[in-house]
Amino acid sequence: MGMMILTKKSLVAFIALLSWIAIIAQFLISMSNATISTGDLVVRFFSYFTILTNLMVAICCSSAVLFPQNVIGRFFVKPAVVTAITLYILIVGLIYNTVLRYLWQPVGITRVVDEMLHSIVPILVLIHWWCSLDKAALQWRSVFSWLLYPFLYLLYTLWHGAISGFYPYPFIDVSMLGMNQVLTNSLIVALVFVFIGLLLILINRRLAKRR
Repeated sequence: MGMMILTKKSLVAFIALLSWIAIIAQFLISMSNATISTGDLVVRFFSYFTILTNLMVAICCSSAVLFPQNVIGRFFVKPAVVTAITLYILIVGLIYNTVLRYLWQPVGITRVVDEMLHSIVPILVLIHWWCSLDKAALQWRSVFSWLLYPFLYLLYTLWHGAISGFYPYPFIDVSMLGMNQVLTNSLIVALVFVFIGLLLILINRRLAKRR
C-alpha cells in the first residue's frame, strides 16, 4: 500500500512538472515568434483553452503534492474535481488530435512542446484519474456543473474576439464562420463534453460497486 501511494504521488508530481515545463516552454516559443506587443501576446496566450486547462492541471497536481493537508490540496484531490479536470484535458487532446492537428506542422522543440500539451499530459492525467478512482460513486448531475468552465470560456472568447478580432480556434471564429455556425459548433463541443463526462461517471460508478 505504501509503495502504491508513493507511486501515485510520483505520477502526480511528474504530471505537475511536465505541465509547468510545457506551459513555460510554449510561452517562450510564443515570445520568440511574437509580432505583436508583449501585453497582447500575454492576453492571447492565456486565451487558449489548451493553455488554461494545462495550467489547471499544473495547479491541481502541484497543490496535491505540495499542500496535501491544506484546504487547497484537499480540494484538488476530490473525486469530482479530479474527474472534471480529467474531462477538460481529455477534450483538449481529443479536439486537437481530431480537428486541429493537421492545420499546422510544428517542428523541433515546438513539436515536442505541442505533443506535451495536447497528447502526453492528457494521457498521463487519464492514467492518474484511473489510479485514483474513489470508492464513492460520482453523481450523474455533476456533469452539468463541469460545463461551467467551458461555458465561461466561450463567453469570454466571443466577447474578446468581438473587441479584438482574435479568435484562438477556427471553429469559433465568428469573423470567418458567422455567429450561427459558431454557436452550432459550440453546441457540438458541449455535447462531446457531456458524453465524455457521463462516460467517466459511468466508469467511476461501475468500479465503485466492485470496491
